[in-house]
Amino acid sequence: MDAFHSNSNPFLRGYQQLSINRLLLITFEDDHPPVYRPLHRSQAHLYDHEVQCFPCIFCDEFALITEGHHIRESLQDQCTTDGIVRQVVYEIVGTDLEGRPVRIGDAHSLHEAEAVVRRLSFDTGHFSRCWEISTAHLPEADLQFLKQLASTSTPCGLLFEAFAIPYGGIGCKLIGTPWTDQNLDLIGKPSIEAFREELIEAGVSEALFRVLHLAALADVRVLIFDPLAKELPGLPVFGEEP
Repeated sequence: MDAFHSNSNPFLRGYQQLSINRLLLITFEDDHPPVYRPLHRSQAHLYDHEVQCFPCIFCDEFALITEGHHIRESLQDQCTTDGIVRQVVYEIVGTDLEGRPVRIGDAHSLHEAEAVVRRLSFDTGHFSRCWEISTAHLPEADLQFLKQLASTSTPCGLLFEAFAIPYGGIGCKLIGTPWTDQNLDLIGKPSIEAFREELIEAGVSEALFRVLHLAALADVRVLIFDPLAKELPGLPVFGEEP
């Protein structure tokens, strides 16, 4: 299966699409567990200390602080339950490797939540944008193709540059990642399928394109193939038949 038709990408790790939701932890009737609700957008400007420990009304979608605030009758009619805001929490959410929503955890302040998101998202690029995988993930012909590119110069427009590594390794610097239709359009490239055809015409094999595309989708910038590196589970392995 081609890389752009696959829902599984072994280069992806951690959580994707991280975001922060400001929620109110609300208690109400004694025999009911607390609930979490966002503030209505009309009160989103309120500071945490203007919300915490104040009475509120709420529905399934939002909550409104009642003390010291005029609330439109139309909004009051939607909120049928009274409660007390016990705490303001900042919920950190994302998606897993299959694209499903995941609740990662809570923080007690926006600053703390932003710090967690910053650590999980590897914004500096020092941790998540370089991979070393086994040369077994490419046929020998593809390794020779990359070595030939590294010994001369990679043609312009391929969105990757090959470079040699001592003792048998070969590296690829990926450009314009992630390789999605939207991002390729921003840098003046066609759709990913048209770009794939462009690479195939330039001599890139289906196997090499698949690996490079999966890495580029995960926003990898440097991909190193080394005979001593470990194999990456989920990628095809090429070699001699037993």
